[in-house]
Amino acid sequence: MDIQRVTSGLLGFPLVLIILLLGNKIVVDMALAIIALLSMNEYFNAVKKVAKPVYWVGYVSCLSIAFIHIVPQEYLNMVVTLSVPTILIILFAQVIATDMRTSFKDIVYTFIGIFYVVFFIMFVAFINGMPNGKILIWYALFAAWGTDISAYVVGKYLGKHKFSKVSPKKSVEGCIGGIIGAVILMLSYTYIANTYWEMNYSYLFIAGIGILLSLVGQIGDFAASSIKRYVDIKDYSNLIPGHGGMLDRIDSLIFLAPFAYALFTLL
Repeated sequence: MDIQRVTSGLLGFPLVLIILLLGNKIVVDMALAIIALLSMNEYFNAVKKVAKPVYWVGYVSCLSIAFIHIVPQEYLNMVVTLSVPTILIILFAQVIATDMRTSFKDIVYTFIGIFYVVFFIMFVAFINGMPNGKILIWYALFAAWGTDISAYVVGKYLGKHKFSKVSPKKSVEGCIGGIIGAVILMLSYTYIANTYWEMNYSYLFIAGIGILLSLVGQIGDFAASSIKRYVDIKDYSNLIPGHGGMLDRIDSLIFLAPFAYALFTLL
């Protein structure tokens, strides 16, 4: 077992706990904006080997997460929807303003990074802002963490069948173990929510959500690995000992967050 990896995880958990349990929407949105900035910087540092990303557009997009709480709920969908073409307009304006020194390839890599980091992280803020969001946000976290931890442990000790060249260390056994671990953790949390917080969540529905979110989260992990392999790096950074960068740590969570938000509206 990687002691450095475990220690970093144990030290980081209380910080997440304090922010999500004690922090209001403003605090949570600001924390997510900081996480987005760190992740975007790591992404840009990775892809600058193959393109010249438009840094300022990416960073400003990250900062916008800190102000989600000021947008009235009835206008939130419209604002988020319009932000997509607005960012594209700004990026193409950059091409024109620089007389094509900023190329089409540069803005494509920038736009993908914004969508990958900013829009996905934004859904974590949306979940936190839902009714019972303080409870629901932990389902997303447990789906991601349960998958990561279980897949790591099962893959390390039982993994025999390699899953994909995208991430050679991952195994079929680890992927299955990750799903099982996520479902067990989420069902245990459901028992606590139903028993002590007077929720009435269906165990069967939560199990189904757990399977889906775990699978999506693992695809997110593979997506992050595919980017790293393309630009030939092992980790996005060394920010978190034993885990790599911020983006290495949250790749599963941000991928499953939009699906979690959609499914939670059905609870």
